[in-house]
Amino acid sequence: KNKHEDMHFDKEKISTRIENIFHEGIEVKLDFLKKNKSLLLDVVEIVSKCFKDGNKLLAFGNGGSACDAQHFVGEFVNRFMHDRKPLPAIALTADMSIITSCSNDYSYEHIFSRQIEALGKKGDMAFGITTSGNSKNVILGIQKAKEIGLLTGGLTGNQGGEVGKIVDYHINVGLGKTPRIQETHI
Repeated sequence: KNKHEDMHFDKEKISTRIENIFHEGIEVKLDFLKKNKSLLLDVVEIVSKCFKDGNKLLAFGNGGSACDAQHFVGEFVNRFMHDRKPLPAIALTADMSIITSCSNDYSYEHIFSRQIEALGKKGDMAFGITTSGNSKNVILGIQKAKEIGLLTGGLTGNQGGEVGKIVDYHINVGLGKTPRIQETHI
């Protein structure tokens, strides 16, 4: 007997769950837009000014947030929707030799603050992504950025955590479960 024969697939139950996930996602995104539209426009303006002034964006996060940082940095450096000049952005999550050496020699908590200290300069923008808002390495990265004089932004969820309290521009998805928050971050 195949071990999978005992598994019962309830197509109706799965179908209902999928519909609920889509509806939750729509609800969270609409709530986010309503609460953050003005702030989003401000952040777009600030990031645009950062690039126009010859500065760069440093983005970072953990897990799925690391992937989000890499994704939007890729869109800045390459292109998004149309051909244009590449924009200076770096994902601090992309260099495994830096991440592992910092983790080994210091601690994982310092993987972003060390890179910001090495690469950041006044006028740049540090942008941390964390669903909880309480990722210690993101907090330390933001704190180091502020110490150097970088503008800081944070994309968080729930109540925003510590990151929400310390960044210059706090974009928060305040409604929804972790998967819906992360979908909205994307």
